Amino acid sequence: MQIQAELPNQQFMLTYIKESVEELRNNVTLPSKAESSNLMVIVAVFSVLFALATWGVDTVFSKLVQLYFSNVLN
Repeated sequence: MQIQAELPNQQFMLTYIKESVEELRNNVTLPSKAESSNLMVIVAVFSVLFALATWGVDTVFSKLVQLYFSNVLN
């Protein structure tokens, strides 16, 4: 009886996979090589900016914690 209960789920998954593949083939278009290169540069620049911002905030908080504990311990 457990096998019969699983069949609709398996059928649903097969239908879902078939429809997904069909949608990818018919409705999805890939960007051109030039557009992909431009987007890659944008992502790289924002990644570097975000890394620098994270480093800056980390440095400031580190200095604040050091200052707080040096004042508390003295």
